[in-house]
Amino acid sequence: MAIQVSLIGGHGDQTNVNVSPDGRAYVQEAGVPPYGTHNETRVYRDYFENSLGSNDMRVDGSVTNQDFYIKADQENDRYIKTVSLVIADDGAKLSKFGAITALTNGVQMFYEDESGIVEIHEGLKTNWDLVRLAGGQPAFGTGADVFKGKDIEGKVDAYIPVINLSEVFGLTYGIRLKAKSTQQIVFRIRDNITAIDSFNAIAYGFDRLKE
Repeated sequence: MAIQVSLIGGHGDQTNVNVSPDGRAYVQEAGVPPYGTHNETRVYRDYFENSLGSNDMRVDGSVTNQDFYIKADQENDRYIKTVSLVIADDGAKLSKFGAITALTNGVQMFYEDESGIVEIHEGLKTNWDLVRLAGGQPAFGTGADVFKGKDIEGKVDAYIPVINLSEVFGLTYGIRLKAKSTQQIVFRIRDNITAIDSFNAIAYGFDRLKE
């Protein structure tokens, strides 16, 4: 015997929800985190920067590791969905880091919260490691020039991988950095990469504004 039920909307009115023959309700993604009734958001875009406010990741981290990060906001929850990188160097090849020999320790990428570190990549040592982490996106070029843009920065070749954190980890809104927390996403430089022409990263996402 079927049991009749009614759904009441947020304004107290009765609403209809379509149900499939096998009992699945059809719903629609709102596009914002669905808790409470407050859904105000503001787009977010910023470079990964070090403690001095520099976004130039061409540093010597071989003796003392150098961190570049996106930190949690003090007021709003922050969601980072994609990270766009550029690594440019004259003569860059997939088997190298820029155009220098593959790194020894590599660039570590991780998420950190109060419980510790969660590795996103334990050590990016070559341009190919960056491209692979990005799932081969954007995909363009052929042969030796696959994934590589010509004359991008300072008239040198560059790889421009875009890491979609939402797809990599299956998180609808990307990685959340909780307001007023110590949570952060970090690139840790652990080799001397000062010889390459350009290396930086930009984070894209949104802040969920405080009620």
